[in-house]
Amino acid sequence: MATSTPAIIKLCSLLLLLVFVWGVFEQPKTCEGGESFACNTKDAATKDLPFCRATLPVQDRVRDLLGRLTLQEKVKLLVNTALPVPRLGIKGYEWWSEALHGVSNVGPGTKFGGVFPGATSFPQVITTAASFNASLWEAIGRVVSDEARAMYNGGVAGLTYWSPNVNILRDPRWGRAQETPGEDPTVVGRYAASYVRGLQGDDGNRLKVAACCKHFTAYDLDNWNGVDRFHFNARVSKQDMEDTFDVPFRMCVKEGKVASVMCSYNQVNGVPTCADPNLLKKTVRGAWRLDGYIVSDCDSVGVFYNSQHYTSTPEEAAADAIKAGLDLDCGPFLAVHSEEAVNKGLLKEVDINNALVNTVTVQMRLGMFDGDRGFYARLGPKDVCSPPHQDLALEAAEQGIVLLKNHGPSLPLSTHRHRTVAVIGPNSDVTLTMIGNYAGVACGYTTPLQGLGNFARTIHRAGCADVACANDTLFEAAIDASREADASVLVMGLDQSIEAEFRDRAGLLLPGRQQDLISKVAAASKGPTILVLMSGGSIDVSFANNDPRIAGIVWAGYPGQAGGAAIARVLFGVTNPGGKLPMTWYPEEYLNNLAMTSMDMRSSPSKGYPGRTYRFYRGPVVYPFGHGLSYTKFILSIAAGTAPTVVGIQLDGRHRASQNTTATIDSDNVKAIRVTHAKCNRVSVGFDVDVRNVGNRDGSHALLVFSTPPAQDWAPHKQLVTFEKVYVPARAQRRVRINIHVCKSLSVVDRFGIRRIPMGQHNLHIGDLMHSISLKPASSLGLGVIKS
Repeated sequence: MATSTPAIIKLCSLLLLLVFVWGVFEQPKTCEGGESFACNTKDAATKDLPFCRATLPVQDRVRDLLGRLTLQEKVKLLVNTALPVPRLGIKGYEWWSEALHGVSNVGPGTKFGGVFPGATSFPQVITTAASFNASLWEAIGRVVSDEARAMYNGGVAGLTYWSPNVNILRDPRWGRAQETPGEDPTVVGRYAASYVRGLQGDDGNRLKVAACCKHFTAYDLDNWNGVDRFHFNARVSKQDMEDTFDVPFRMCVKEGKVASVMCSYNQVNGVPTCADPNLLKKTVRGAWRLDGYIVSDCDSVGVFYNSQHYTSTPEEAAADAIKAGLDLDCGPFLAVHSEEAVNKGLLKEVDINNALVNTVTVQMRLGMFDGDRGFYARLGPKDVCSPPHQDLALEAAEQGIVLLKNHGPSLPLSTHRHRTVAVIGPNSDVTLTMIGNYAGVACGYTTPLQGLGNFARTIHRAGCADVACANDTLFEAAIDASREADASVLVMGLDQSIEAEFRDRAGLLLPGRQQDLISKVAAASKGPTILVLMSGGSIDVSFANNDPRIAGIVWAGYPGQAGGAAIARVLFGVTNPGGKLPMTWYPEEYLNNLAMTSMDMRSSPSKGYPGRTYRFYRGPVVYPFGHGLSYTKFILSIAAGTAPTVVGIQLDGRHRASQNTTATIDSDNVKAIRVTHAKCNRVSVGFDVDVRNVGNRDGSHALLVFSTPPAQDWAPHKQLVTFEKVYVPARAQRRVRINIHVCKSLSVVDRFGIRRIPMGQHNLHIGDLMHSISLKPASSLGLGVIKS
């Protein structure tokens, strides 16, 4: 969503209109620490009104409140800076807060200072995703919501957080790659559901905080080659929408039970997402059954009127958005134009009521109309930046670090043999770089230099003044340090000046003369040279991977407030790295003639189109999706007798083969059953995998299970179906249960956007193992569903 002032200033005409009109409104008085948002028990005039009675059903309370509001009051509640209704004892409320990887001050709803000087800043999402640990993702969500509630209780934060970002990392140049859980729809969707569950809590219909999955949909371009997100029309096939772009949002809503979805700036197939009833009303609220509200990205309604010229008048824009299913506008547009839209007959007051039902219901579920701080009132300053929370930030950074190369092996370093370490690079002593974007104020920092200083004497030389590394002025001092030290650690990579919101990358190589510095240090270094990379997106470091003088390469992403400590603990072997890449690392040549605006996921050899992500791209890579090394060795085996070889797919009883339940797809002569026609709750595949650690170090292993479906030119050549993280002590073995939902995980999507289960042989790949399962109509197997 839009957060930077420069990005919004680009919409000059829109900004002038909004600033002028919004100025006529009184700015809301929000509740201060200790005060109630509404239904103050000391307010005799309102405390006994039906909407204040927590014992009544929520829907009855919402109905009572809306019945008391005038149209003028209602329209001022349609925007993020909702105005107060003093006569009903309701304070103003700022809906916009952020918590992508910790409580953030990006949105105006959260402010640091006083007894809340900072909050725990976890690694950026792309780094945490590399852990492939869903329980960790949920644990982080619980910590973040603890701190958010504590700050709300102190009057310095809201309860509605527009996080996480669950867009697919389709193109490696995207400046917001760092915010996402990567390129695989299953990983992104599972991250979304896990993090949202952690944020929102598990207290029935009550919400600890209200999360929001964004940006719906097909949004993954900010500003590339003269095309920006405010004007981009993403042309997406039904097939790609169903099997790629929709997947994380569907999982977020249906499995995570998220309380909000945000529509994006861009158009999809010619229609702004925030004005598309097929996307909002029909899909998100209808098919997926969202129990919550839909919010626009900031000023999106104004964007599709002012920049995309989708409607002729602002009133038409307001009416189109609300009737499409938009409930809340980040920005003033709906507050300014909705009343006049009603007066002109473009909108009915009931349409506004329907929007407010969804927002006010979420506020009720948060306890904001219960007259006090509610069921999380105990949380306060002591619960923010607490030692256990900061310990989890360190653990998350350690779990997300990926060992890309270990020649020799040369890692881990030894405190006995590597007593002096040259610490070099523009990211070697950074703080803010480690927390990436959408961050707040961290509790404190441990830089790489400080972390390494806990294990060895350090010689620090920056080598480059910044990541742009425009010249070699500082090279000589860095090279001299490497000649003197027992080992050299180069901390290189990117930062927000290279990749950020509204800043897509031009290429995949290291900026400026970074590569030159790395190679010269490696050539001169007395001891092993270790390259540590900070970045959100992938980097083409083929030169380093192929250089035997560079002994090790580690990707740390943006590792959060404790990043330096985590990097040092991995390099010196206190922690055994277990992360795996959640995205493909492409060579620079991948980008040749590949426009970011091309949304097709599948390759087209006849057109020279390479395809996107590991699911559809078959060309050369620097490192593949799922790559990651360890200091120990794991051997996998499928437990004898646990894995079926034949699985029968039963129909739901309402469909027969003659009713197009099975169909021949294209000319491949492969039969497939529509997912909607199968008894999906009856079809799953389960088996056990033994993970044996044959090394001398304890370690964690991310067990990734891929499936290759029966051959079809439009299906993924492989896709991740599930994953589990397992900790295995040295010389020990652990058994992991694998469960695969056939309809969800072994299905594919045809060219018409219909999800089907292909009959025939599906090959499951788990590391070096392969197990084949044949799917057949249950009628051909008798009554049994699964046969060994």
